[in-house]
Amino acid sequence: MKIAFLVGNFPALSETFILNQIVGFLEQGHEVDIYADHNRKEAKVHPDVANFNLLSRCYYLPENKLGRAMKGIALLLRNWKLIKTVNIFKYGKGILSLRTLYTADQFNRRGNYDIVYCHFGNIGNIGAIIKDAGFMPGKLVTTFHGYDISALVKEKGRDVFQLLFEKGDLFLPISNNWKSELVKLGCSEQKISVHRMGIDTDKFALKLRSLSNGETVRLVTIARLVEKKGVEYGIRAVAKVLQKHPNLKLEYLIVGNGPLRSRLEEVISQTGMEQHIKLLGWREQQEVIAILEGAHIFLAPSITASNGDQEGIPVVLMESLSMGIPVISTLHSGIPELIQDTVSGYLVPEKEVESLVEKINLLTNHHQEWSTMGIKGRQYVEENYNIRTLNDNLIGLFQRIVS
Repeated sequence: MKIAFLVGNFPALSETFILNQIVGFLEQGHEVDIYADHNRKEAKVHPDVANFNLLSRCYYLPENKLGRAMKGIALLLRNWKLIKTVNIFKYGKGILSLRTLYTADQFNRRGNYDIVYCHFGNIGNIGAIIKDAGFMPGKLVTTFHGYDISALVKEKGRDVFQLLFEKGDLFLPISNNWKSELVKLGCSEQKISVHRMGIDTDKFALKLRSLSNGETVRLVTIARLVEKKGVEYGIRAVAKVLQKHPNLKLEYLIVGNGPLRSRLEEVISQTGMEQHIKLLGWREQQEVIAILEGAHIFLAPSITASNGDQEGIPVVLMESLSMGIPVISTLHSGIPELIQDTVSGYLVPEKEVESLVEKINLLTNHHQEWSTMGIKGRQYVEENYNIRTLNDNLIGLFQRIVS
């Protein structure tokens, strides 16, 4: 099949779920092109970007806004029909980025696709405009993740996806939780199929967790440092555990960067736990795997942010379970569809520091249960979140709507 991915920025280290699909499709022999706003040019880049020469498959907007506008005029002079993609009266001021214009032009140049696959509903809206304007070269498919169906809906209103629901051929929420929300927003249930993100479980090998005499218990969080990740609650919970048990050998490693880093540094300083709680910044995948190999417990205290932003199902939780790490997380969004409470980990209400403290104490005091939880977690991920199986299923969905 010939598949066009429409995404935000690419590559993005925090969005390995998109990369996993692209690589999987290429390995199956499908043709893939990637249409993105920009290349983030992050300091840390996933090795598969180079291994599969993915940047050669990318088409970006011109970064200079003046240059983008001038070239956009040239595109319109060459093909005046493209004016339909920048109808501000019909589609609103969002089209002033000219993404619809440039993408439609590239579609004209590249020829037909079987599938135009959009990640996130706001990107799906771009596809819907292009289709409405008559430039869609294939079936329009959109995956909904988290921000797009929570914070974006709160900001833009519940009719934000009205055109997309009309023009789209298939909608793929990553959880049953988001499927219910799509139906409430007015999407036809006949066009919806829950399709989860997944991981290559071969890259995240099972290691049974145990604790030797005198060994330090190591908790790990891997996340962008933004509000919905709830990292501050994790810091405060670990600090309380250490305050109540000053002789406990425990450290908390936080991998990731983001706008809240300075705030979290202040919180750590206020608790006086700088020797036990450490912000490590971003790490490449192999570094992340090494950190997870040394971890005993994974902590993911996700919350609903003040702007309504929510998680989908964090891929890093799949990676941790695959490696046999018990997880402490929250009753948030689709997370209960991955973490089996009391089986592969524990789930607590959002923002409840004392509940987090209770579960951290429970796991640290019953380390003999870690291996059993780890086996159960690995088994569940293999059965439900294996990227190879999921990619096969996704191609099957694509073939169904194409035929």
